[in-house]
Amino acid sequence: MSRSEALREESLASHAASRRPRFARLEQPRAHEYVAEQLRRQITLGLIQAGEKLPSERDLLQLLGVSRFTVQQALNLLESEGLVAARRGRGGGTFVIGAPQNAGGKRRLIARIRQDREVIAEAVACRVEVEPAAAAQAADRRTEEDLEALRDLLSRAGDTSDDLEFTNLDAQFHLTIVETSRNRFLRDVVERVRLAITDAILVLPETPLWQGKSLREHKVILQAIDAQDAGAARSAMASHVGHTARSISALLETV
Repeated sequence: MSRSEALREESLASHAASRRPRFARLEQPRAHEYVAEQLRRQITLGLIQAGEKLPSERDLLQLLGVSRFTVQQALNLLESEGLVAARRGRGGGTFVIGAPQNAGGKRRLIARIRQDREVIAEAVACRVEVEPAAAAQAADRRTEEDLEALRDLLSRAGDTSDDLEFTNLDAQFHLTIVETSRNRFLRDVVERVRLAITDAILVLPETPLWQGKSLREHKVILQAIDAQDAGAARSAMASHVGHTARSISALLETV
């Protein structure tokens, strides 16, 4: 066989190999990890807020179709992460305690950010592309009910002086916009991105100046959605998430 024929056969074999299906081994989470992840998602997205009580163990096992032991393991896992705390006695239960405020909690956040640096950077890059598209579609498809929900969130954010409550309301504002887009795929992406960047957002310094700026930008976004101006909504959201993206990128360079 000549050298040229050998090289051709090698090239064909390589091409055939590149077309073979590629599979990755699936890591099946244990039941309690799956339960913990569902609860963690609700907490991280601000759907269950600091101070609120989680459903009882009995309610959780009925809702999720798992054993009491599985629920207890999941709650223990969330407690070890500092997301919830158990209270005994009358009126007791498991309560969301919100973002860590002490030095130890902040150090754990920084450690997670350092570990997930690449994922967070990818999520930020995805966000600046996806959320403006969601805002544009929301402008086309919004209803008066949607506008009322967004106005209410904006009003509550303007009235609060609590940093954690402001962060939760900010998250709900963005999630409500993507719900208004009536696009399930955009919703899934925005939720995943929000989960990925939450630690970084919690570490960023929140000052009255920053909150005021965020509120003004939210108002511009809402005005564009109200006017059904998809182009203006896209532009306003791009400007808003771009500011956060630059802050998170600067944070990732320092941790």
